[in-house]
Amino acid sequence: MKRIDLDDLPPRLAKALTDLEAGEELLLVQGGEIVARLLAAGSRPRPAEPIEDLPEAERMKEVMEQFNAMIHDEF
Repeated sequence: MKRIDLDDLPPRLAKALTDLEAGEELLLVQGGEIVARLLAAGSRPRPAEPIEDLPEAERMKEVMEQFNAMIHDEF
């Protein structure tokens, strides 16, 4: 199965994909021909907690964890 991380997409495209309702279809079209048909799943990822609400130490820990995950994803 192929996988695309929404964080790697342009923001408008990522928003269009996450705004799909459960069961809604999305057609990918090129040159007037349908090249793919996607069906939205029923559950959406829960929104991340606002990092500004965390204490300073927790905020730094969260930032470092995200940075570490990005580095490991890239390499």
